[in-house]
Amino acid sequence: MIKKMYTFILAVEALAFLMLGFQTGYAGNRINGAATNQFVVASDSMPIFPDLVYEYRVTELNNRTPIELSYNDVVRRYIDVYTIERREHLAKIIGRAEMYFPIFEEALDRYGLPLELKYLAIVESALEPTAVSSSGAVGLWQFKINTSKMFDLHVDSYVDERRDPYKSTEAACSYLQYLYRIFNDWQLALAAYNGGPGEVQKAIERSGGKTSFWEIQPFLPDQTKGYVPAFIAVNYAMNFYKEHHIKAIPSPFIYMTVDTVQVSRKLDLKNVSRVLDIPMEDLRMLNPMYKLDHIPKMQEPVNLVLPKNKTLVFLRNGEAIMNGKAEVKNYHQLKAEAGETNGRKKMIHVVEKGEYFHKIAILYNCTINDILAWNNLSSNELSVGQELVIWIDKKLANKIEDERRKKSEQQNNKSDRFVYYTVQEGDTIWSIASKFNCNSISQLKKENKIVDETDLKPGTKLKIFLNK
Repeated sequence: MIKKMYTFILAVEALAFLMLGFQTGYAGNRINGAATNQFVVASDSMPIFPDLVYEYRVTELNNRTPIELSYNDVVRRYIDVYTIERREHLAKIIGRAEMYFPIFEEALDRYGLPLELKYLAIVESALEPTAVSSSGAVGLWQFKINTSKMFDLHVDSYVDERRDPYKSTEAACSYLQYLYRIFNDWQLALAAYNGGPGEVQKAIERSGGKTSFWEIQPFLPDQTKGYVPAFIAVNYAMNFYKEHHIKAIPSPFIYMTVDTVQVSRKLDLKNVSRVLDIPMEDLRMLNPMYKLDHIPKMQEPVNLVLPKNKTLVFLRNGEAIMNGKAEVKNYHQLKAEAGETNGRKKMIHVVEKGEYFHKIAILYNCTINDILAWNNLSSNELSVGQELVIWIDKKLANKIEDERRKKSEQQNNKSDRFVYYTVQEGDTIWSIASKFNCNSISQLKKENKIVDETDLKPGTKLKIFLNK
């Protein structure tokens, strides 16, 4: 009864705030994750709501799950990351969810686990089955190789079942079930999924025996401290993205448009691509567990995921596909075919100081012979500012273009938002950088040509770029 009354009060107050926003065209603003008393004009493309609205919405979600979904400033900061700072990233995730969420939900339901745990894979991998973390964790659910052995996920030079959406989801469900048995608390189980049950147990001991995630949070590793808040924020973002005017970027395939066939013999995916007329890029996306485009002879039949309209064609042409041998090209053949452009995207690379052919070829996943052929060059000499035509894999090209665009936006934002500050008596580089929340002390020194801190004298005027 108390919980329902609290929800009702929040609903009334949130509605009042929303009506104020609609009538005046204003919405609450936050700077660097902290609430302010200022109001800014709400953008049609990027609405920002008062805290009470976020709290009400999270409370509504909390009422529908056994996982405690709390709201506070830390959660709000992660909500801002997904709905403001990484809107396009979230739009892609929403599209991928059409492919992977049905798989997750079916498995979670069989294990008797909360369906909201499907959002955990977003925190882990952004729904990228080939994702690899800096610590070597792989797949949608981010298993390290030693942990994967606990759940019989097979990993060798050809096959990595950590990338298999079906098998890795089974492993994740089994692990989450085990962690909940240990702690009997979903927030602690989630923290343990990230940091390991040992780290959570140590944090409980260091806190004096407390068993609330928020009370043991200061005693957890840095990465694990933000894990539960990020999970809550993803719950929010995936349920209220429309209210933030975020539109899904459709995935090439969804769960209903694909099917699986059983393969009991070794198989080269290039033959499948050729006979069924399926681009290799699509086959790799649907079958991320086969690392080298090859299915080796396994002890038991394995799954091959195909577009649904191609499964019957595969079954009819199975022998031809299985018996076909993909051509293995030697060095001389590869050199003779240098400069291939089919299925590739054209880009321009401007040579920078210190760059050389090997470095550029590695960057674009091609060879020096390719670059020479694409640009009709007869020597390996380069000059700063020289423009090179590069034809590369479309997925890699899109990734590089995204990185270039983000870098350009950061530079533009940086050049637009700065202040001049006059150094006061007692100021230090560190105190000034802290005052303006600068990203880097060394960058602040570089931007103002400060070689030594003794150069920082009262009355000196500094140009300081502000973070958004």
